[in-house]
Amino acid sequence: MGDEQGQVNMEPLLPTSPTKKVKSARFQVAQVGDKNKKGEDDNVVADENGWTHQGSMRSGGDTVQFTQYAKSFRHYLTREALPAESNYRNLLSFGRNSVKGQRPTLEQLREEEIKQSGKAEKNSEEDLENQKKGKVIKFGWIEGVYMRCLLNIWGVMLFLRLTWVMGQCGIVQGLLVMTFCNVVTTITAISMSAVSTNGQIKGGGVYFMISRALGPEFGGAIGLMFTLANSIAVSMYIIGFAESFLDMFQDYVPGWQGIVDPDFKKFRTNDVRIIGSVTLVGILVLAIVGMDWVTRVQKALLVLLMCSQVDFIIGTFLPRAPEVYAKGFTGWSIETAKSNLGANYEEGQSFFSVFAVFFPAVTGIVAGANLSGDLKDPAVAIPKGTLSAIVTTYITYIIYGTMVSFTYLTAASGSVEEYEMWTNSSFDDSDRTLPSYLDCTAGSREGQKCEYGTLFDQQTMAVISFTGYLIYGGCFAATISSAIASLVGAPRVLQALAKDKLYPKIEFFAPGWGANNDPVRGYVLVFFIALACILVAELNLVSSLLSNFFVAAYALINFSVFHASITKSPGWRPAFKFYNPWVALFGVILCVFSMFAMDWVTALITFLITAVLYLYIYYRKPEANWGSSAQAQVFVNALKGVQSLTDTAEHVKNYRPKVLVLTGNPAHRPPLVDFANLITKKLSLLICSHVITEPGSVHLATLKESTQTWLTDKKIKGFYTVTESNKFEEGAKSCLTLAGLGKLAPNMLLVGFKADWTNDLDVAKQYFSVLQEAFDLAFSVGILRVRSGLDFSGHIQAEETESNEFAEEERRGSFVGAMGEPIEGEEVKDVKAFEGETDSNNERKGSEPSDEGADVVPEVPKFLQRQRTRTRTISRSVYHDSEGNPVSKDIISDMNQFQSTKRSGNIDVWWLYDDGGLTLLLPYILTTRQQFSDCKLRVFTLANRKDELDRETRNMAALLAKFRIEFSSVVVIPDVTKRASDASRARLDILMAKLPEGSITEEELLANKEKTNRHLRLSELLQGHSKDSEIIFMTLPMPRKGHVSAPLYLAWLDVMTENLPPTLLIRGNQTSVLTFYS
Repeated sequence: MGDEQGQVNMEPLLPTSPTKKVKSARFQVAQVGDKNKKGEDDNVVADENGWTHQGSMRSGGDTVQFTQYAKSFRHYLTREALPAESNYRNLLSFGRNSVKGQRPTLEQLREEEIKQSGKAEKNSEEDLENQKKGKVIKFGWIEGVYMRCLLNIWGVMLFLRLTWVMGQCGIVQGLLVMTFCNVVTTITAISMSAVSTNGQIKGGGVYFMISRALGPEFGGAIGLMFTLANSIAVSMYIIGFAESFLDMFQDYVPGWQGIVDPDFKKFRTNDVRIIGSVTLVGILVLAIVGMDWVTRVQKALLVLLMCSQVDFIIGTFLPRAPEVYAKGFTGWSIETAKSNLGANYEEGQSFFSVFAVFFPAVTGIVAGANLSGDLKDPAVAIPKGTLSAIVTTYITYIIYGTMVSFTYLTAASGSVEEYEMWTNSSFDDSDRTLPSYLDCTAGSREGQKCEYGTLFDQQTMAVISFTGYLIYGGCFAATISSAIASLVGAPRVLQALAKDKLYPKIEFFAPGWGANNDPVRGYVLVFFIALACILVAELNLVSSLLSNFFVAAYALINFSVFHASITKSPGWRPAFKFYNPWVALFGVILCVFSMFAMDWVTALITFLITAVLYLYIYYRKPEANWGSSAQAQVFVNALKGVQSLTDTAEHVKNYRPKVLVLTGNPAHRPPLVDFANLITKKLSLLICSHVITEPGSVHLATLKESTQTWLTDKKIKGFYTVTESNKFEEGAKSCLTLAGLGKLAPNMLLVGFKADWTNDLDVAKQYFSVLQEAFDLAFSVGILRVRSGLDFSGHIQAEETESNEFAEEERRGSFVGAMGEPIEGEEVKDVKAFEGETDSNNERKGSEPSDEGADVVPEVPKFLQRQRTRTRTISRSVYHDSEGNPVSKDIISDMNQFQSTKRSGNIDVWWLYDDGGLTLLLPYILTTRQQFSDCKLRVFTLANRKDELDRETRNMAALLAKFRIEFSSVVVIPDVTKRASDASRARLDILMAKLPEGSITEEELLANKEKTNRHLRLSELLQGHSKDSEIIFMTLPMPRKGHVSAPLYLAWLDVMTENLPPTLLIRGNQTSVLTFYS
């Protein structure tokens, strides 16, 4: 095919107007094809017969479409999905598609026919958005971020504290204070830009960014603190507005005596409460009306704020009345600048104390980010708007501070008479009876202080300005706009926090109202908190604490960038590239320093509150899988830990039994899993291994996830692994050789005793072969036997767990059946509908060992697929049999025998042969568990000669003392070689009679006559000494290769452990696991 024939241009599905311009996007895609072709031929390429690639035929000026060639690429030609944005939305967990038509699963791609899965699941958030009616308001970077940050940074500090800062610090140090503050906020804004461009940002602002970057613990702590801080800040801004409002009336209304307070100059708290409450109600109504009106009002306030600044600038260039000059105004003067060049700190003030006062002025950089859910494109708006606002306000602060230093003195009396006397040259020195208006020493004024100048007068900018009242307007604009921003932002943070359900009952504040999903419930809560604070009217004590809350959030934003960078998670790919992890870490240090510089007491309180909230969420463990850098760090730490463990030489003092237990399905054999958990108990490795003898009968990924969740719900710190093999023996050997990683690998095999070994000798031989393979691989081997057996798959089909965490989830139905994995169903009746398919798995099959870990697992129906819940608090489990009835209490007791029941009897240790000490170490470990902590160890051992019983007893007691293992008694058995009783021999004969003829030859019985007698004798001794003990540990006889067959060996074990308390036959690998050296 030629080049021309090979060029294909994709036609648009919908016709476009030739006059309508296409809006440029952030990314442009070049057209594929020949750019020189014009007209209709550009869109249709025809072959030599007139057929087009669109499935149509050209006939003169007409085109005839043939629909048989217009088939869907995906549904007819292939099952594959083309790359699309929708395939990557709402990835709350791996492997779950929430929108119809998404990327197919592996099973759908590989199966012969596509099965109709029924109604596709809908994403709840998208459904909620589709249901809402009305106009959706989304803001760009100017209205949404830049304007709001300007309003917050150009706060009341600009008018009331900037002049004081310059008066205290002078020009040089004053500019350093402002620069240092803006360095902190600039680094934080850069970090925030990186976080906000690393994926789609939803509502919640700072909380959303920190929680998704560092995890729910830090996010939940900051989210709650941020909400509370903003709620109280609303009242502080309104109180500031009310006081400025009263000051203006006092200055411009003659005879003003307040509203209700009689002594207005000394006490006006009630007036503040009245004005503040009315103002708060107005702001609440504005917020409920909608963000559109909030933005309009804030635009008007911004205009007023800028007009007040222009008024200030104009005032510096105009000549003024003597009253103004007497207060310290000089106009532009080099001499004034020289006098203001150095610092003029008052007593108790310093560079850092002034920094602490000024720093809250620049903490409004998250005002736009908190409205992230209302922005058209947060990834563009937050970096551009925040950084632009910081640059703008920094320049203005520097300029205004310099202007103040060039035009205003630090101290003046304000007396016009003194000013005219000392500035009028017609007065001789002898005629100047009054002190200079610039002399503010206490001696010259009889103890009185000057009230004007940048050091003393907070209304200095109003004095400098042309009108004066516009400065009050600027104060009003600054306070009201900040109050609006806090009242609008705090509920949105709370709403995002409520949607994540990190705290109990907080989801009440999750629902929104209207097309914009406005958090009306959050508005009301913030309103009442702010109203309570306004009625108190004294908030100086908490102002520093609120500033520390904000700076703590900035520190965590910086830390999230540093942490995500050093973990090198592949998911950390911010589009904003102008960041550096070490600069972000420096920002963390600066933020922490700023917290302590402002007030070290409130800084410690902030750390304490953050730690308490962090620990609360950490131990509550909400199901929040957000792909945070904390999760990435877990992997990195685990990898480093395993590598470090592998590189560390082993030592006997650090030996731990790392158990590989052949549980099959763990839910079928709870006693075996519980006993293994008692040995490891969060301090060692536990791997539950499962061999499926019918490959392809189950979806392994689902089985792994659900069974691991079952272990977690049972509070068992272990891992689950599964393999498929036609023979149990081969699958078990695979588990033995492949389980673990480096030195984090099992060193002990634990299996359940095969009580039905006589039913199928082929299976018994496989069981015996697995034990031999474990010894070949230098594993220790343990075989657990209990009276009631370990396999309960025939008694339980459904498991239901009850939780008290959430009322709507008090009862959760879980499917156990043949899989044993808790798969959520809508109702228990749905579970029982499937149970009929698993009856064949409830019986012990001859083709599979029953207690050692092989299961056949059917496919799980779609309606039983697990749904995640948000609770881990499980109060108890309720089991149902195949008919749906609750399982009897006796069976439940047998299933839970190794759980929380407190025991106080004896643990009998039959240390028959020296296996390295594992037979003694495991019972000692058991006594360290709460369940067996009151039990006493009794040690039984064999004697070499009858006449040395006393010495053997003393030697064993001395050895135990050196091992530092407490024991109650030591018993030496002298007559283990004595001929066994006829009753014991009869029991063995009855057991062997169940076997097919020739299973155990006469030659083998004769060759192992003494061993058989010894094991029968041990059976009698066990019945005589240990039948009432809590549990028995006994050295497992070593099966010698080629000397004993599987039937005879299993017969020995069966006879020895029959009708005894729980018994563990244990054999170490002949390597010491105990030492008495330090």
